[in-house]
Amino acid sequence: MQWEGGRCEVITSAKFEIIHNATCRDNNLLSISKMCELAKVSRSGYYEWLYAEAYRQKREEYDRTDFGHVLEAYKHRGYAKGARSIYMRLLHEGVVMNIKKIRRLMHKYGLKCPYRGPNPYRQMAKALRTNTVFPNEVKRKFLIGVRKVLLTDITYIFYDGGVCYLPTILDAFTREILAYELRENLEVSFVLKTISDLAEQHGSTLDDTTIVHSDQGCHYTSKAFINALRDNKFVQSMSRNGNCWDNAPQESFFGHMKDEIKY
Repeated sequence: MQWEGGRCEVITSAKFEIIHNATCRDNNLLSISKMCELAKVSRSGYYEWLYAEAYRQKREEYDRTDFGHVLEAYKHRGYAKGARSIYMRLLHEGVVMNIKKIRRLMHKYGLKCPYRGPNPYRQMAKALRTNTVFPNEVKRKFLIGVRKVLLTDITYIFYDGGVCYLPTILDAFTREILAYELRENLEVSFVLKTISDLAEQHGSTLDDTTIVHSDQGCHYTSKAFINALRDNKFVQSMSRNGNCWDNAPQESFFGHMKDEIKY
């Protein structure tokens, strides 16, 4: 009888071991039958467990050998892995072991799978995002005039201490960066800062026909960002879902920028 990964079998074996240790003492007066009755296990099961000692030792040796393979795969390339990743790694090494056995050995020897917790930025994105999606007013016509089409997006930059995030606003006609902000978090405030800097530094060259074009990311569909554009009388435009070509000059800028700063 097995349930919850063999807990029933483990508990029964523990009872048999207690009975065995108690009855093997010198001057023992305890009855095996009575102890089995108190422990709610069968007397025949106890003797079957007792005579299977050699088998259990042999099985333990096999488990330790197999766990050695599991541990080696677990540590491969220096980071911890789950049972499925271990399974795939063992296949590459020519070792066939099913996932159920891998999980049993990990549980038996206390090897824990890394837990991938909830992503706080994904939760924030879900909270920020609205159902408001604006039509694509640009339609890839980027060169209609100076300060007429402004493109914006967010990229990430790795450095020795971690990662930072960079939103920029680019004039599609002149390819000039009109505003940018660099932060170590993805709070919506740093995107709003680019809009306020844009209005403050270049407001005299902008009017109510100026289009600010972005993707459909949570920052750009947030009420705060929509209101910021509305307050400055800018026209909001968005790329089609999952279509990077609708914002191609901005994506191109990020690519060339990273090539320059890579080293």
